[in-house]
Amino acid sequence: MKILLLSLFMLFPINFVYSDNLNKAYFAGGCFWCMEESFEKLSGVKEVISGYSGGSTTNPTYNDVTFGDTGHFEVVEIVYDKKIISYEELLKNFWLNIDPFDSFGQFCDKGYSYRSVAFYQNKFEKNLINSSITKIENKFKKKVVTFVRKFEIFYKAEDKHQDYYQEYLLNYLMYKKSCGREELLERIWKR
Repeated sequence: MKILLLSLFMLFPINFVYSDNLNKAYFAGGCFWCMEESFEKLSGVKEVISGYSGGSTTNPTYNDVTFGDTGHFEVVEIVYDKKIISYEELLKNFWLNIDPFDSFGQFCDKGYSYRSVAFYQNKFEKNLINSSITKIENKFKKKVVTFVRKFEIFYKAEDKHQDYYQEYLLNYLMYKKSCGREELLERIWKR
């Protein structure tokens, strides 16, 4: 039996140390295509998946979330190596890619499902989120309207929404330009 297990281990090496370093984080910042792009560019981020979270409907579709009453938001699941990038750095990237003062959605996408949300999975993340909100409010002298929610469950979006910014680059660039996303972010964060 030991020989069989050793043979299997040699044929299929598993790096247990590496897998222990992987964590997940969840953020909603309006269009999940744009959030996916912003996080995938970060060193230490292994994968970003577009999906839905925060609501009560099981296995929602894009149409359910956008046009229904599911309570879900467009969310990204970020798989990251905590030895390379911290949750705090992910949180900073989140803020720099949203308008934390818009209570109607993000950029040209309006409605509940496009609201910004920082999800926490533990007290440490919740404290970091709340501390960062205080800093932003003090800096801008404005109330941050981004929701802070306990993470419960994530539903992966349909395949056509995964890596949209790469698969449909021209459509994505036209969408992003017409929304004025980069211009607004520049006005907010380059003060």
